[in-house]
Amino acid sequence: MTSWPNDAGFDTDYEEHEPVPLTVKGNIPYYAAGVLYRTGPLGYKAKTGDGNVWAANHWFDGFSCVHRFEIDFPEENAPAHVTYRSRRIVDEYLETVRKTGKLDSITFAAKRDPCETFFHKVMSMFKAQRNAKNVGVTLSINMPGGDHVKNAEKPAMVNGHTSGIETLHVKTDNFLMKQLDPETLEPKGLVTQTALNPELKGNMSAAHAKTDPDAGDLFNFNLEFGRKSTYRIFRTSASTGKTDILATFYGKPAYLHSLFLTQNYVVLCIWNSHITWGGLSILYNKNIVDAIAPFDPSSKAKWYVVDRTHGKGLVATYESEPFFCFHSVNAWEEPSPSDPKKTDIICELAMYDNLDVIHRFYYDNVMSLSDASKAYAGKKRESCLPSHAHFRLPSVNAVVSSSKPLPTELIFKADKMISMELPTINPAYLTHKHRFAYGTADRLKSSFMDGIIKFDNVTQKAIFWETEAHTPGEPIFVADPDGKAEDDGVLLSVVLDGVKEKSYLLVLNARDLREMGRAEMQGPMSFGFHGTYKASGRKYGGDI
Repeated sequence: MTSWPNDAGFDTDYEEHEPVPLTVKGNIPYYAAGVLYRTGPLGYKAKTGDGNVWAANHWFDGFSCVHRFEIDFPEENAPAHVTYRSRRIVDEYLETVRKTGKLDSITFAAKRDPCETFFHKVMSMFKAQRNAKNVGVTLSINMPGGDHVKNAEKPAMVNGHTSGIETLHVKTDNFLMKQLDPETLEPKGLVTQTALNPELKGNMSAAHAKTDPDAGDLFNFNLEFGRKSTYRIFRTSASTGKTDILATFYGKPAYLHSLFLTQNYVVLCIWNSHITWGGLSILYNKNIVDAIAPFDPSSKAKWYVVDRTHGKGLVATYESEPFFCFHSVNAWEEPSPSDPKKTDIICELAMYDNLDVIHRFYYDNVMSLSDASKAYAGKKRESCLPSHAHFRLPSVNAVVSSSKPLPTELIFKADKMISMELPTINPAYLTHKHRFAYGTADRLKSSFMDGIIKFDNVTQKAIFWETEAHTPGEPIFVADPDGKAEDDGVLLSVVLDGVKEKSYLLVLNARDLREMGRAEMQGPMSFGFHGTYKASGRKYGGDI
């Protein structure tokens, strides 16, 4: 494994509270005009009041930050103008660390104090729930139920600009949602899913809620821990802001980062990241990692299919070989090969053979200059790599009520060297059968991500973009409005040049992953998780 320099992407405090212009090179196409937001931790260390340094152990526990790139074209045939600004969104959380040198909240992987008494642990766990405010994994623009109603009568101009971005929310794997100012990125408030519907009183949810590409409705689950843990699948209407419960059922409590959506169904897979003690272990340990049971190769993954169009609730359950997953890619319905009158559901995901990947993202394991990352190479790292996979849930419209789950079919499981994480597709193909998926590649060439990949679901082959010592983040697909093919468009990714210790916004042709242009930053942008994009809808000219 080559030790590409990447530490500047983890151990950094570079942020710009006001927009700064970036140096643009190459030719960014006009249709890329819009706003790109990114999330992720901005550093993980803080100097405490007693002169010591507090540090998070795991990448998922760094101090949440949101980044904003704005791409505009001042006039016709002029080159793109790109600005950047960013802001940490955890002021109170960070101040607690600086004053006390510790956190009294639930984290992803931080260890609890071994000297803490059992009584204090139990009495403080409910307080910990309320103070867990390090929210910053995924982003939603104009989120249904978040002070935004689709097609409602609103002023044509917002602060003098036709931005089209009225609200911005960040989410994580629990019931908290934090609203930000879309321009300044300053936090405006924190709410729970009970604001959407009082029944959504459970503590966990998917950071990756799914949005219907046509109606704009939002779908997610809420998990309430207990002796019998309860899952509630819900929908928030984009047109009314009202939230309805589509199905309620008992299931094993698990850490689930995402779910699936088709045109007629919501699919929740409880893969093998089961949480012990009916969820109480999260409160006791104050972190998710220690609360997850060891991977059990004999325990099947269970798939729940919920009708979202006719009010039928839970309509089918399936089971498959055990696995773990962070990210679903897409899902769609298609006629069964054996009987065209029957409908199968195809679920596409980044599939892991076990839970090793959860431990991979400790800072010591991913930073290139760490001795631990060198020891983490080889076979140990290989077990942390995903496989791009498709599952078939057969004959969902012909399932007869049964207490026994039906079997799934693993259609294919790609080689790990041509598979991806942080996957995305052309958003026009969400809930529809598609051919191409894009993501970050990890072929063991560095201690972290080492390229951008385009995977072909038909040929099951892949092409790559890579530059030695340059570490990319999640690609975001922006479609060419004049394009005809699925891959007509560009990918936007933020890349760290590990030698210069500066980042740049990279624009790739989605068809062949050829670089079209870039916008160079003045410092290193912290490695992040996810992003979202909104096009300006104009070919050139004016503020977004």
